Amino acid sequence: MRGPDPRVVLGLHRSRHERRLLTGALDLGVAALDTSTNYLGFRSHQILARTASDLLPKFTVSTKVGYFAGPDGAVHSLDPTRLNLAVEKAAKDLGREPDLVFLHNPEHSLRKAAPHNQDLLAAACTALDDAKEKGLCGAWGVASWDPSPLLSLVEVTVPRPSVLMVRAGLLVGARTLDAADTLINAWNLGSGEVWGMSPFGSSTSASVWDRLDPRLFLQDGGRLSRIQAAFRAAYHLPGVDSIAVGTDKPTHLGELVGALAGQVEERTVQEYRKLLRDRSRDQSA
Repeated sequence: MRGPDPRVVLGLHRSRHERRLLTGALDLGVAALDTSTNYLGFRSHQILARTASDLLPKFTVSTKVGYFAGPDGAVHSLDPTRLNLAVEKAAKDLGREPDLVFLHNPEHSLRKAAPHNQDLLAAACTALDDAKEKGLCGAWGVASWDPSPLLSLVEVTVPRPSVLMVRAGLLVGARTLDAADTLINAWNLGSGEVWGMSPFGSSTSASVWDRLDPRLFLQDGGRLSRIQAAFRAAYHLPGVDSIAVGTDKPTHLGELVGALAGQVEERTVQEYRKLLRDRSRDQSA
């Protein structure tokens, strides 16, 4: 069941990691940062420590492991040894242990690993569980862009994550939303344990936001902009408690924080989910 207070997490995916953004976030009451080992050319942790070491203790910090620098670009791996070393390096580069470490898009490697997917996922999750037990991070989770390949792999041999992060929002398809719901139920994740990401798809300036008026999803949508309404509705597509959203503009972050005051019309959300499922069935018929 979702908690009563939606939370904004400052995501650093496309961010320049500027100090003014971090101080602006704190001024707005946004005290959670989400990054990854591969962000900013695999330099995110080091740059954060160099430019904002005094600010980092004021945030809870989550990061992700799974992508590694290779000679021809980033490569993905679920090798337990590499994952464990990546968590160690994250703590060293940040100058502190991350509060939360996500296994980053495990489906990337699982698609290529059949029929040994379940063993591979279990070993990767066990590696992060071990890292937590060693004190290298406060908790661990799974961040999945496409959770569908994980559905058949979740059983008692796979350690349960503390947090699941999935795509959220009006641009997420029925298949991904349903897969996320299935994973949430399979891992029995409750309040505070489900996060969303990429609530606007590629951009808030995409033409879709001129054609779609997300204020239809709110009880009091007239007080908010279309982008604010889309952000607020994303907490219900699927049901998430926190959303990691990226920006380099403290003013934009402030607008999103202001959107949390909006009240979502749950019945409209359910009708929309039904329309998505019906359309998905029609397209696959």
